[in-house]
Amino acid sequence: MARIIDLKTPVPGPASLALLARRQKAVPKTVSQVTPLAVATAENAVLTDLDGNRLIDFGSGIGVLNAGHRNAKVVQAVKDQLDRFTHLCFQISMYGPYVELAERINAITPGSHDKRTFFANSGAEAVDNAVKVARRATGRQAIVCFEHAFHGRTYLGMSLTSKAVPYKAGFGPFVPEIYRIPFPYCYRCDRGPTDGTCCMAERSYFDRLFASHVEPASVAAIIIEPQVGEGGFIPAPKDFMRALAAFAKDHGILLIADEIQTGFGRTGKLFACEHYNLVPDIIVTAKSLAGGLPLAAITGRAELMEVGHVGGLGGTYGGNPLACAAALAVLDVMEEDHLAARGVVVGDRIRARFLEWQRRYPEIGDVRGLGGMVAMELVKDPATKEPAKELTGKIAAEALKRGLLLLTAGTFGNVIRVLVPLTVEDAVLEEGLGVMEEALRAAVGR
Repeated sequence: MARIIDLKTPVPGPASLALLARRQKAVPKTVSQVTPLAVATAENAVLTDLDGNRLIDFGSGIGVLNAGHRNAKVVQAVKDQLDRFTHLCFQISMYGPYVELAERINAITPGSHDKRTFFANSGAEAVDNAVKVARRATGRQAIVCFEHAFHGRTYLGMSLTSKAVPYKAGFGPFVPEIYRIPFPYCYRCDRGPTDGTCCMAERSYFDRLFASHVEPASVAAIIIEPQVGEGGFIPAPKDFMRALAAFAKDHGILLIADEIQTGFGRTGKLFACEHYNLVPDIIVTAKSLAGGLPLAAITGRAELMEVGHVGGLGGTYGGNPLACAAALAVLDVMEEDHLAARGVVVGDRIRARFLEWQRRYPEIGDVRGLGGMVAMELVKDPATKEPAKELTGKIAAEALKRGLLLLTAGTFGNVIRVLVPLTVEDAVLEEGLGVMEEALRAAVGR
């Protein structure tokens, strides 16, 4: 296969810079700008910018495109639906794609119990609605979340999110009755695993923790990302998840799994919960559900989802027909092309390269992640583990100059994460990893 990256100008080129200048006069600077790249077209894992530069995409629109940019089956499904209608509002007039998609998600999400699903527009909206359902169903108000979590930018999403800058700074006060507890960040744990067991995976630990935070009988739900996403790609230890689930069940607390970034094959399973044999009471999904169209799902036990008055759940655009058609095609692609299994293959190749680099570069403090959701954490000194945020940003900048789009993450801004489409061709993946190694070498300076 011929080399994919083809740079005709420096990145960013003149056309990207021209659009950037227009953006700065039209869009508030408070809207994040991770790169100055202006994209003209995209195909699978390849971007072409306005200057004709061809680049490899290891970001997938922040994990939205597990099935690739412009997957042919997804594009065709949207075109077919476009010929019928674009919007009706499901609460006013039913349409088949909404119901069919709810049926399919009910069938594929963890657990054989009776479920119900309804749709929203974004992951943050899904989180908001999951909390609404939990509070209404239990009659309780408190919600427990975790350090390093990211659950969105709505007021409830911000309240549940851990990282202060840039997501929360200056936006308070936040929603009350939110209680944050430590997440098992093993790399930065003072105690570390004991005989291979997470030090937090003890019933007594949860008893002590809740005693100083919130009475369990007042907690409606605990919300958790099985593998933290924006907070640095930190997978929860299996014994921790078992202990947490048991504690929640004993106290009548619902467990909400935020699978917005981990869902749809990214971790090598259709859902990350499957790594833990975890059956959540409510699961929220979004991102790769609809192949780039805005759609999120809230799926829960039927007896929870049915509590409340008619009209308590919904929204004008939730479950838009075009997005539902796209999502049905995405699920077909996931199944037919075995994308969860492909996630394992992609992840193994990325992890092997990262571990090889770690042996040569002590700045790579940790390599971690489930399946194809892999990251490396950069430090100034492997002994002190002081976060190397500046180096992390430099690696991403060097990669972009060479034609590779990379994303950073982490509470301390020192994690490089890979969210390449799972449909990426082997040769494109290897080329991208080669460029990443060049960027690492240039940033480190040796």
